[in-house]
Amino acid sequence: MIPRSVLSIMPKGIREQLVQLAKQKEGIVQEIRIRASKPLLIVMNNEEYGLTPQGLGTVSRSWLVTYEEVQAILQFLSGYSLYALEDEIRQGYVTIEGGHRIGLVGKAVIEDKKVKTLKYISGLNIRLSHEFIGCSDKVMPYLISRDKVYHTLVVSPPKCGKTTLLRDIIRNLSNGYSGYGPYTVGVVDERSEVAGCYMGVPQNDVGLRTDVLDGCPKVEGMRMLLRSMAPDVIAVDEVGSLEDLQAIEEVLGAGVTIVCTTHGKDLEDCMKKPQLRHMLEQGWFEKVVVLSSRNGPCTVEQVEDFRRNQVSVC
Repeated sequence: MIPRSVLSIMPKGIREQLVQLAKQKEGIVQEIRIRASKPLLIVMNNEEYGLTPQGLGTVSRSWLVTYEEVQAILQFLSGYSLYALEDEIRQGYVTIEGGHRIGLVGKAVIEDKKVKTLKYISGLNIRLSHEFIGCSDKVMPYLISRDKVYHTLVVSPPKCGKTTLLRDIIRNLSNGYSGYGPYTVGVVDERSEVAGCYMGVPQNDVGLRTDVLDGCPKVEGMRMLLRSMAPDVIAVDEVGSLEDLQAIEEVLGAGVTIVCTTHGKDLEDCMKKPQLRHMLEQGWFEKVVVLSSRNGPCTVEQVEDFRRNQVSVC
């Protein structure tokens, strides 16, 4: 099913075909890729399809997107004022109601060696936000004890569900899980993917006791949460830079648990990255969860216990 907030920004012809798509086939639509003068592509269940009047079809028969249709989507998206979205466009994406993120490409306008905005926008990637409530239940017993929440790193290749798993871990910690907790959780949602905030309000279920800094850089956000929100746990997505390392060190020094994610195929892959290797070798993370897409998104391959040098296969 295509969310109402996504359908509402589509030109009539594309919108009508997306409505037909919802009637044709069950599945999880992950992305809608729209490029001027190119076929419209649908990514569903990790497979790529074209969009035809009958619903899904081959790419060669897909709806051919015009430049005017791309501009119409931008106008609907911005309420006919692209200036109102200038800050978001500078970052290369816009988040809409429901937490769905729309990536943008075009000609970058550079000022003082930084991207000021994008013009001549010709391509959009609509990444639909999906919640899988309960997807973290199988790993929660490894991440918590009567005394604490363990410092945890989720390792995952792209499109294997690391953000989805992180979101559900946050929800379980915030609401309390199987007699453990609840905990006050602070989330730095730099790219609006975890909580999926719209006008500051989370569109995804991140729990009752979760405070979200939306669109805030990770490093500054972690420090802000430490100073002002007294969290038990701080959660961030996609760490790995030297600045991230320094901020995480401050979180640990304050006695707050860190739960975060990073890109990587496995632990060996993480060890090739200097900052991640330092954090792992210094024992900053007590538990490491490795994901794959072997049995679909959020497939947990292993949970490694760095305290005891033990590996558990879920």
